Amino acid sequence: MSDNLLSGLEKLGLDVSGMDNLFAEEKKEPVKKEETAAPVDNTPKETEFLLEKSIRCPMCEKVFKTKNIKSARARRLGADPDLRPRYEYVDPTKYDVDSCPFCGYTAISRFFPGENLTSIQRKALQEGVCAKLTKYINEAPALPETYTYDEAVERYKLALFNAMVKNAKTSEKAYTCLKISWLMRGKVEELEAAENKDEAAIAAARAEESKFYEQAYDGMTKALSTENTPICGMDQSTVEYLLAQMAFKLKKYTESSRLVANILVSQTAGNNVKNKARDLKDELVNAIRAGK
Repeated sequence: MSDNLLSGLEKLGLDVSGMDNLFAEEKKEPVKKEETAAPVDNTPKETEFLLEKSIRCPMCEKVFKTKNIKSARARRLGADPDLRPRYEYVDPTKYDVDSCPFCGYTAISRFFPGENLTSIQRKALQEGVCAKLTKYINEAPALPETYTYDEAVERYKLALFNAMVKNAKTSEKAYTCLKISWLMRGKVEELEAAENKDEAAIAAARAEESKFYEQAYDGMTKALSTENTPICGMDQSTVEYLLAQMAFKLKKYTESSRLVANILVSQTAGNNVKNKARDLKDELVNAIRAGK
């Protein structure tokens, strides 16, 4: 006699083999996991903070487009101790150079207008920049959506080359070097935030930042003693504070202390810059005590 409870059904053509355990565990269908939608990245794109502006080149008179920051859209977060501005989602320093794609005339935006150029400078630029670049800059290339740090640095270096050719004021050359050092600092931050850090690239960027920073410090120090204020839009106390911070970063503590003292006894320095100078004085005292 068969032990299979369903024996006898074979004659109906049914296969009852293996079905002798009446209370076997139910075979449960595997539960399908609900597919979850990928998280949406709502971080604003850098392009959302940029606009294209048409300007006329004072050297070749041609009109070209350049990228600028939407001042009403970008939100300022503050600044580094040496006045490098910080904005949310965008680095405005990358977009503060105007460069004519037709003749190569390039400068930081505040120095670009034609009224800043003397006839001697125009002649020097024509011979030293425009005549040499027009042979391959014949039409304006399409603007990229954004500038990478490397692209921005290249534009600033072209601005520095122009400044040297036209024998610009020391302050203009120094300020351009300062902004290049800020860009290299931004590049370092970007590289350090990457998933796979490129230590060699980080070290190279730091070295470039240091090189241009020292040039900027030397130039701004000279400009403060040879040029009238405002210098690059800054009054004397602001320039002294900037140099005090730069000297501190370069471990020139004696010079930094001297500049801080000048600010604190100044009759014209505002409360804001004096408060910052007091904070820097505390940092100087701690650094000197620690022997850093």
